[in-house]
Amino acid sequence: MMREGPREYCGICGVWGNPEAAKIMYHCLYALQHRGQECAGIVSTDGERMYSERGMGLAPEVFSETRIAQLLGHAAIGHCRYSTTGSSVPKNVQPFMGDTSRGLLAIGHNGNITNARKLRDELEAHGSLFQTTMDSEIVVHLMARPGHRDLREALASALATCKGAYSVVLLNPDNLMAARDPDGFRPLSIGKLGDAWVFASETCALDLVQAKYVREVEPGEVIFIGRKGMRSWPGAIPGGRRSFCIFEFIYFARPDSNFLGRSVHEARKELGKSLAREHPVEADVVVPVMDGGNCGALGFSEESGIPFDFGLIRNHYVGRTFIQPAQHIRDFGVKVKFNPVRSVVGGKRVVIVEDSVVRGTTGRQLGRLLRDAGAKEVHLRVTCPPHKFPCFYGIDFSTRGELIAAKRSVEEIREYTGLDSLGYLSLEGMLKSIPVPSSELCTACFTGDYPVELCEGTGKYSLESLHEVP
Repeated sequence: MMREGPREYCGICGVWGNPEAAKIMYHCLYALQHRGQECAGIVSTDGERMYSERGMGLAPEVFSETRIAQLLGHAAIGHCRYSTTGSSVPKNVQPFMGDTSRGLLAIGHNGNITNARKLRDELEAHGSLFQTTMDSEIVVHLMARPGHRDLREALASALATCKGAYSVVLLNPDNLMAARDPDGFRPLSIGKLGDAWVFASETCALDLVQAKYVREVEPGEVIFIGRKGMRSWPGAIPGGRRSFCIFEFIYFARPDSNFLGRSVHEARKELGKSLAREHPVEADVVVPVMDGGNCGALGFSEESGIPFDFGLIRNHYVGRTFIQPAQHIRDFGVKVKFNPVRSVVGGKRVVIVEDSVVRGTTGRQLGRLLRDAGAKEVHLRVTCPPHKFPCFYGIDFSTRGELIAAKRSVEEIREYTGLDSLGYLSLEGMLKSIPVPSSELCTACFTGDYPVELCEGTGKYSLESLHEVP
């Protein structure tokens, strides 16, 4: 992403029963690119052999027509990654493929296994040799252990041993497999494309390849698709309470996707409307911080009656790094990503609407940028409550020290950012705006109520204290 909010985690997809499976996977990854921009990979099979193409970078940078043509077969799985567990290096590009006692097996994983360190230590103590530092590889090693009657039992048993958040797609020459953790943290949708089955993290990927949405993979469900068609085992992974990630509605999912059968776009507009009711302001223009704030700003404008306009233009072609010019160019990092429209903000009282504030640096820089462009006042409204607790289920803010709201009150954040006013949507207002029962949503990053217990070593690299703020 182009700003300082929570970073993407991963996008996964799979297809069974189409001779152009790899091309379908490529286009699905293209649609899911917002969920992971570090690397991408596809593994395919023709029923005899398996083929793999992976690399660092965006999907169009990794896959040429030549590379896609080498991915033969009627079935494939794909993955685009932002690292939430394990470093961003070529060996950690997914789908991961291992040669096990059950044959070749590839896996793509979205989420974070919270007891990964404990499981890895146990597996290594019994002789397992790991090729990567990803928690995803643990699933393959668990499946390879002896004693399972068949592959379905091996998968269900392996995933039942894993705690935390995961949606997975797996592939071998005989089957495409999919599963979701019993809490349902991470999304995974099912579609049909003619006679073929398609899985994707978001429905926008199904739309792109013209697959018809069927349903979501249910929490705890295991699905196999092979020559005999689809077989499903609901509740194969026991335990859990429904804990769908509320951040799909707030930040992660594309607004043209549906999540839990609800429109993400409409949910975000409703968040903006609730925000306008809770934190009214006298202003001349509502400006979204693109792209995440667009829907919320529309809702804020509709509810408040303040005109909506694009007062910040985002450069969509900025990579994760850039060359820093002379030091006299203040706030260059935000300037290369956003440029104000002076005719929109000049001489105006401006309300900027964001979907989240995690570290606070972008809000501070945008305030200065807009004032330099002639804004008389700059007010910030945020369509979710303050982030006070780290996420250990696949979102990359895994220490409290990263979270400005863990260290400062709202007024202290306003002073730090230099804004004229700052308003966050309340927890109650957020939950009322989301069209899903609040008991089925994970709000741990706001409340500290973690649905799944945390284990030693939880986090991207190591466990940080939940109580100490550096």
